[in-house]
Formats: sequence, structure tokens, C-alpha cells
Amino acid sequence: MGVVTESQFHVLAVDDSFFDRKMIERLLQKSSCQVTTVDSGSKALEFLGLRESNQSDDPNATSTSPFVCDFVQEVEINLIITDYCMPGMTGYDLLKRVKESAAFRSIPVVIMSSENIPARISRCLEEGAEEFFLKPVKLADLTKLKPHMIKTKLKKESEKQAEEVKPEIEEEESPVIEILTLHQELESEQQEPMLSNNKRKAMEEVISTGRSRPKYNDITTSV
Repeated sequence: MGVVTESQFHVLAVDDSFFDRKMIERLLQKSSCQVTTVDSGSKALEFLGLRESNQSDDPNATSTSPFVCDFVQEVEINLIITDYCMPGMTGYDLLKRVKESAAFRSIPVVIMSSENIPARISRCLEEGAEEFFLKPVKLADLTKLKPHMIKTKLKKESEKQAEEVKPEIEEEESPVIEILTLHQELESEQQEPMLSNNKRKAMEEVISTGRSRPKYNDITTSV
């Protein structure tokens, strides 16, 4: 299992407040994280490559998910931290859309808010948020993020290694199949002469029996 360091983590920070974005960016950089900041939930989805399926260019396209992924994000995101109260799309809406995406649902999502409303906090945690921080976010709060990012990153690395090992196993199985097929063909070829010899032997026994049988010239058949 590989060793994960903080410098390997990339965080997507979402907040409509310029001051709060800069604040969270500085705190994350102090934690040796790479940070990408956007000012809305829609821009966060755009960065991830997510959009609503009803906006598809193909009118006949159907999808079981309300959101589709236009492309695979080349830059790996290890965590999303978003403000709750934002115009247009709230942090809760962004959380739901990320968790509804098969490609990104494993990314940990953390919600921030300046309002301490228990019902709001519970709703976000039930929807899949890893943490709910009250603003202003402190450096001590960000230490809680590290275990979530390590767990997700190690899981992705394990899945990647498993995918790399699978083709090697399939390649090793093919020579075995060829050997078994060749063995079956040799057995078939060996059985054919044996069957021919057995048939010939049986015919010789019948002929031999006919020659040794006594002849009765006085027997006639009447109708």
C-alpha cells in the first residue's frame, strides 16, 4: 500500500464570497494542499465535467441519472469544500449532484456555513457530507479533512492496481487453454487407431467362429 502525503491532495473550494474563498484557500495551502477555487456550484460542476442530462445535444438520448459526465476530469480532485448559502445553487444542491454522479460520488464533500441550524446540518450529513464546518473555518478544522482524503485516495489507488493486474491474469490463462485443447486433440487421435483395431479384431473373431462351425449336409428345410 502506497504512502500518501498532504502535498498530493487537491481540493476544490466553492464559495460566492471572495473573502471566504481567499481565506479557505490560504488555510488549505498552509496544509500543503493544491487548491482550485470557484465562485458558484454551477462552475464547480463545470470544472468536474458534470451537467444536467436534459441539456444533452442529442434529443433522443436517455439517461437513468439526472446528470451526465461530459469528460473525465484530468486533474484529480480529492475533496470538495463548499459554502451552503450561495445564489442559484446551494452547497446542499451541489452535494446532491456530486453524490448522484457515478464518476464523482466517492469524492468527500464538506459543507461550510455561517449559520448554525441543526436541521440543515443533519440534512447535509444524511445526504453524504463528511463534515459540516461553521464559519469562520479554522486551520484546526482542516485537520479533520486529512483522514477522508487519505481513505479516498488509497481506495482509488487500490482499484487502479486491481485493473492493471486483471489483464495480466487473463494473458496467463490463454496458454493453459491452448495446452488443454492440444491435449484433447492428441487424445482423440490416439483413440481413433484403437477403435479401428478393436473393430478389426471383432471381425476376425466372427470369421474364425464361422470356419470352425460343423457342417450338417442332411438337414433340409421344407415349406
